[in-house]
Amino acid sequence: MTSSEHGALSFLSTQLGSIRASGGAHRLRVLESACEPVSRVDGREVINLASNNYLGLANHPKLREAAIEAIKRYGAGSGAVRTISGTMSLHVELEERIAAFKHVEASVVFQSGFTANAGTVSAILTADDHIISDELNHASIIDGCRLSRAKIHVFRHRDVVAAEEKLASLEGVPGHKLLITDGVFSMDGDIGPLPELVAVAERHGAIMMVDDAHASGVLGRCGRGTVDHFGLHGRVDIQVGTLSKAVGVLGGYVCGSRDLIEFLHLRARPFLFSTSHPPAVTAACLAAFDLMEKEPERVERLWKNTSRFREALRSAGLDTGASETPIVPVMVGEARKAHAFSQMLFESGVFATGIGYPTVPEGKARVRTIVTAAHTEEQLDRAAEILASCAKAMGIL
Repeated sequence: MTSSEHGALSFLSTQLGSIRASGGAHRLRVLESACEPVSRVDGREVINLASNNYLGLANHPKLREAAIEAIKRYGAGSGAVRTISGTMSLHVELEERIAAFKHVEASVVFQSGFTANAGTVSAILTADDHIISDELNHASIIDGCRLSRAKIHVFRHRDVVAAEEKLASLEGVPGHKLLITDGVFSMDGDIGPLPELVAVAERHGAIMMVDDAHASGVLGRCGRGTVDHFGLHGRVDIQVGTLSKAVGVLGGYVCGSRDLIEFLHLRARPFLFSTSHPPAVTAACLAAFDLMEKEPERVERLWKNTSRFREALRSAGLDTGASETPIVPVMVGEARKAHAFSQMLFESGVFATGIGYPTVPEGKARVRTIVTAAHTEEQLDRAAEILASCAKAMGIL
């Protein structure tokens, strides 16, 4: 018996037992190489369909070179939070670059996409305000809503009519109103109805916010996101993005007016109380934006690969749900079966993660696959064959 089984944390052991019994437990896979289309994971060479490295930049030579040069010039760390002595010239350059890329007045970089969402919502709203939120919005949005203490009104997924009904019911009620949606939903791979939601926000005088974590580098010209994709520049008040997925490095950012960004400098707690990005990370992000603008064919290749792979899965009879982006789930249903399916795939040469409750609703477990621009057609075709074969063996097909 371990100390945790009879000590003050024994209740955790009990809960762990329940999670394991339900099939919801999983162990961490260990990446033993660079993040590439074929990676070494837990001692195996596998086709990697589990990363968010949409544009294949995570191990790009230009990013590695930029990181090394930044370390030589600026050192390994910044040494402080941004508001004391941790704002380096590289940070300012990156934020100006992001603002220009997104066609907004200003931007601010956070340590992660999670803190960008949670820190922004909790900073700009109070208990007197109201949030109208899609039921499948990311956990970081949900946590930010809770931290703000604002009143939360959840609408059915992608249901514009329901969102407007929530806002209409608040007419004349004191407080600010924030309408918030993911641009691309991370588990299903569907796109938020941003044009319609923007129109709703405008009709009711609400703040419009979009989390473009999975749209950054994927939708829009050179990967500028859903606002660019739908031609909504100047009509979305707050844009959140990530530097950890298509950009290939680490961090998150918020874009908007100069007043918004200055306010976040003064009130966003993750910005105020976290040490700034290391020079190597910041420089690598800058190099990534160079590549995204100079090589738009990366985004084109990403979409070509996505169409090929998704069509192969659907032709085999697999259920890919509502996917319309490089996030392509294979719907399974029961969590234990999804995790077993993922394990069989791994043993057969494909790394794709099983996902169940609480990440997705009970009964909607799936194996999520993610296509990148760096995958070859041969790799994707082979992966699709393995998925179909294992699905038949598992009784999914």
